[in-house]
Amino acid sequence: MKVNENIVKNEEDQFKTISEFKWCVDCGGEVEFQWKGKSYSITHPDGRINIGEGYYIKDGKNYNVLSNEPCIDIEGMWGDTADDILEYNVGGDRLRDVITQVEVVVRTI
Repeated sequence: MKVNENIVKNEEDQFKTISEFKWCVDCGGEVEFQWKGKSYSITHPDGRINIGEGYYIKDGKNYNVLSNEPCIDIEGMWGDTADDILEYNVGGDRLRDVITQVEVVVRTI
């Protein structure tokens, strides 16, 4: 099963600086991105910021939407600012260190 195979990378959606990312997320922007073969999402439930693997549920199990492998981190990380979630581990890397290199699939704001 392939997911997101028809999504075209839009260069305008890619983050060029950490400041640009922080502005987007702190202003309520939601982001879906890919890194090292996995999908991640940033959302704003209940007025806070959450980052974690993008996943779907099949037969009662959670799977990453890109890799189709079992989703390890369902809860993700909660924060109050973009700086908080920049410490999240994506594929063995701190988000702060790779945010300008990830492939942004969808970005609001």
